[in-house]
Amino acid sequence: MNWKYAATSLLAITLLTACKNDIDTFKENYSVEISNPKSSYTNADTINLSVIDAAGMGIDSVLWTINDHKVEGEHGITLSRKLENQPLGKLTFQAHIFKDGNMVSKSEHITRYASKPAKVYQMEVIATYPHLQESYTQGLEFYGDSLYESTGQFRESDLRITNAKTGETLKKLELPDHIFAEGMTILNDKIYQLSWKAGYGYVYDLGLNRIDDFRYGKSKDGWGLCNDGTYLYKSDGTDKIWKIDPVTYEELGYIQVISTKNSISKINELEWIDGKIYANVYQTNGITIINPTTGVVEGVIDLKTITAQIPNADKDDNVLNGIAFNSKTGTIFITGKRWDKMFEIKIKK
Repeated sequence: MNWKYAATSLLAITLLTACKNDIDTFKENYSVEISNPKSSYTNADTINLSVIDAAGMGIDSVLWTINDHKVEGEHGITLSRKLENQPLGKLTFQAHIFKDGNMVSKSEHITRYASKPAKVYQMEVIATYPHLQESYTQGLEFYGDSLYESTGQFRESDLRITNAKTGETLKKLELPDHIFAEGMTILNDKIYQLSWKAGYGYVYDLGLNRIDDFRYGKSKDGWGLCNDGTYLYKSDGTDKIWKIDPVTYEELGYIQVISTKNSISKINELEWIDGKIYANVYQTNGITIINPTTGVVEGVIDLKTITAQIPNADKDDNVLNGIAFNSKTGTIFITGKRWDKMFEIKIKK
C-alpha cells in the first residue's frame, strides 16, 4: 500500500513539476528588443521594437502599452512610434504576449529629459481672505460660484462648500474616522474625492450626497486630482500623474513629471488651468506648471513671499496646498494646510 501511495505521489509531483517547467519555459521564452537602440533620443527619432520568440513557440497576439496606456490597433510583434508624439521621462514599452490561453508581459524602456529649463514666474496678490485654520486643505476647486474644499487627517477629514471671501463653511460632510481625505475635483456635476491610503475614492453630487466610490488601479496612493473637462488626472505621491476614465474609473496610463535633469516626485494638489496642470509639490514653496501630454515642467510660480506671511507654516506639516482657478476673474486662489489665510493671485507672464 505504501509503495502505491509513494508512486502516486511521485507521479503527481512529476506532473506538477512538468507543468511548472512548461509555464516557466513559456515565460522565459519571450523578450522585447529595441531594434534601433541609441545612446540618446530626440523628438526627431522613431523607436522600433520587436517581440523576440527565442524558441519559436509561436504568438497568437500582442497587446502593446506605452506607460500603461493601451496602443490601439497594434496586435503584431513589432511596434514603431515617433518620439515627438510621446511623453518624456522614463518611457516604458510593454508587450503583453498571448499564446494558447497563456499571457506573459515583457518590456523595454528609454529615458528622455526636458530640453529647456522651466521658466520662473512671479505673481501679484490681488486680495487676501480668511481661511479656517482648522482645515488641513487637500483639494480646492471652484464650480460655478461655489468653492469646494477637501480636508484631510484621520478623524478630521471632510468635504465642504466654502464662502471664498469670508472663509465661512456653508455645508460640510464629515468622512469616517479611518479615512484620510486627499484631493478632489468636479466634472459634469459630480465631485470626485480621493483617500490617501485606503485605496479608493468617493463620488458625490453637488449637494455632497455620496453616490458612488471607485478603486485605484496601479496608482500608488491618493494625493491630488483635477480634470480637463473629459478625463480625471490623479497624482499618487510619486513622479506620475495618472489619466482616469471618470465613468469606468479605469487608469488609462500616466505621464512622468520631468525636468531637464530628473523626475519630480511628491506631486500633490492639482488644478487644470488653460490646458496645463498646475501642481503643488509637497514641501515646496511654489506651483509647478506641467504639460499634460509630455510631463515636462514648463514653469514654476514662486510663492515664497506668500508662505512667509503664514506664522505656522512649516516645511514638514502646514505646507502650501490648495489651488483653485476662478475662470470668471482669471485669478487663482491658493492656501495651505491649516493656514488662516487664502490668497487670490494673478501670475505675471
